[in-house]
Amino acid sequence: MSRETVLGKALITSDALGWKAAQVLGGSLFVAVAAQVSVPMFPVPMTLQTLAILLVGFTLGSRMGALALLTYLAEGAAGLPVFANGASTAALFGPTAGFLIGFVGLAWLAGFAAEKGATRNVFLAAAAGIVASVLLYIPGLALPALAFGKTMDVLWMHWMSPFLIGDTVKAVLAALIVTGALKALKGAKA
Repeated sequence: MSRETVLGKALITSDALGWKAAQVLGGSLFVAVAAQVSVPMFPVPMTLQTLAILLVGFTLGSRMGALALLTYLAEGAAGLPVFANGASTAALFGPTAGFLIGFVGLAWLAGFAAEKGATRNVFLAAAAGIVASVLLYIPGLALPALAFGKTMDVLWMHWMSPFLIGDTVKAVLAALIVTGALKALKGAKA
């Protein structure tokens, strides 16, 4: 884990397998709880799921962040109601499954950006979060287009454009939270 991630800068930097497993499980549970929180927003309400995924990636790094999201998917596949609105296994076979699978890449990209130093600056962190969030639309839109015959017009109008404002807000919030946490940890060590 790079020293640029929040946990890389924290006082607890154990490489023990039990500690790593706790981080992965904690990250997956954090995303599961955030997926159940819906915030009124224009033009559509948003869950805090992708905000949590960005935070997990920025905090745990690329590998641990991706493992946390793979764990999250496994929890849902096992029937636990961890996906948005309490959904579980069936969501992995529906039209939004591409987004669920893409969450692993979202966490990995956020973690990779943190490892490369993007979280040292709120603007870099926000840009990294926005880019990672936009890239989530590749698997998210590919599945409904290929498997469910959705046209690009329908995908743009109902699956992408209504969520861009919320995704941008969540990327900026994640950047503010992570850069603020890094500054607080730096101040605590001084």
